Amino acid sequence: MSDHPDTDREQTFLEHLVELRGRLLKACLAVALVLVCLLPFSRQLYHALATPLMATLPEGSNMIAIDVASPFLAPFKLTLLLALVIAIPVVIYQLWAFVAPALFKHEKRLAKPLLLSSVLLFYAGCAFAYFVVFPLVFGFMARVAPEGVSVMTDISRYLDFVITLFLAFGIAFEVPIATIILVATGLVNTKQLGKARPYVVVAAFAIGMLLTPPDIISQTLLAIPMWILYEAGIIMSRILLPDRNGEEPADQATS
Repeated sequence: MSDHPDTDREQTFLEHLVELRGRLLKACLAVALVLVCLLPFSRQLYHALATPLMATLPEGSNMIAIDVASPFLAPFKLTLLLALVIAIPVVIYQLWAFVAPALFKHEKRLAKPLLLSSVLLFYAGCAFAYFVVFPLVFGFMARVAPEGVSVMTDISRYLDFVITLFLAFGIAFEVPIATIILVATGLVNTKQLGKARPYVVVAAFAIGMLLTPPDIISQTLLAIPMWILYEAGIIMSRILLPDRNGEEPADQATS
């Protein structure tokens, strides 16, 4: 059996565009359906998002809305983004269904678990930010507030702040996937990745400084998982791609 893409015939450019449009429409429909289901609970969803901050504020402190439309727009924006995140598996499936016919069988065997793992890792990064990072960061901010200053955060600015953290940790948790892809494409091998470990640790802390608020807690909590996930990526690359370990063949080593 030949290792060629599973296509009975080559599609024309117009047929590709028509199929792509259909896939995009299905992905948008999935997001819209989830959004419709979540909209009645938008206020409760924002309250759940604000819970880590409210738990650390001094007694009697509340969040405020500076803009007139913020009480409506902030919960709606959160609900829309949450709908997109929940519908990500459907969106990725539509993308996969579009590109899969052009892939070789060995590429499909590697791509399927990588796509599934990337979604799960993104969710894990967001959960880590919400349950671990938020309480520590907000608690630190509340403690260092100057005496006499009332800590009252605008709901829109708070939403932008936490979205940045969600994206930072969600993307950071994709490090193993990026590592495996680099090895699979032949750009590097696992031996080279191991040698680059000191530089990766420094880069992880630099990225943590750029992507997180200016406090050492959130920077460290982003950098350390990135380093651990980098090591996990190397291990998984050695398991999934044993021929890319960078070791010399036995016959060459003895010659």
